[in-house]
Amino acid sequence: MDTILFDVADHVATITLNRPDKLNALDTGMLDALEDAIAQIDRNPDVRVVILRAEGERAFCAGADINAWAELTPLGMWQTWIRRGHQIFGRLADLRQPSVCAIQAIAFGGGLELALSCDIRVASDKAAFALPEVTIATVPGWTGTQRLPQIIGEARAKQMVLTGQRIDAETALAWGLINECVLPDRVGKRVAELAKQIAANAPISVQTAKQLVNAGLGRDTGASLEALAGSMTGFTEDAEEGRAAWKERRPPDFKGK
Repeated sequence: MDTILFDVADHVATITLNRPDKLNALDTGMLDALEDAIAQIDRNPDVRVVILRAEGERAFCAGADINAWAELTPLGMWQTWIRRGHQIFGRLADLRQPSVCAIQAIAFGGGLELALSCDIRVASDKAAFALPEVTIATVPGWTGTQRLPQIIGEARAKQMVLTGQRIDAETALAWGLINECVLPDRVGKRVAELAKQIAANAPISVQTAKQLVNAGLGRDTGASLEALAGSMTGFTEDAEEGRAAWKERRPPDFKGK
């Protein structure tokens, strides 16, 4: 059974965590497949929005599979496990396409960090959230200490990180951790509605707007500014003249147009 499912239909890419018997805990194989799905989305101009969801009623994702990292050396933990999670979750967060996460049950540890990498989160009223790493003598390792404060504020993030205690969906909604809280049988439907609404809008405008919001929050500001500036300046009359002058080995005659 594939532990990550991937599908594209009607401009919507859907990534599904498919390891319900293990509470969708993330292992190295799942990270590899997740990275591959994100890379395919990034290369596909037909994709306008991404849905991240999970199979099973007990968990969206219980976090990183302890068996996958418990036997690593400190060097191996640094070189592979932590860095890899950061890179993959970062690629998800930095996709030009907006992402919507469907959280039907618990999102703990790396599972919560994965959800935080999405732009919009819709959760069941039965869902629960936690970064419990300190209760097993470690710390959040896949951007939890970085993204959570940006989303819910420093004090609330510290409360979650330092106590390791879970919060329920009502609290998560009040704190801004999730965008909407719905009945369990409405989670998938609501996420599909949001994805359809986003996909129906002008894709370039949507993707540019996401970049602007991220840049305003100080996320990947340089790349966003350079992408927008490059697309603006690279196709002016002056740019055309500059390319022609270079090919013809003459001084350019710029007009400011």
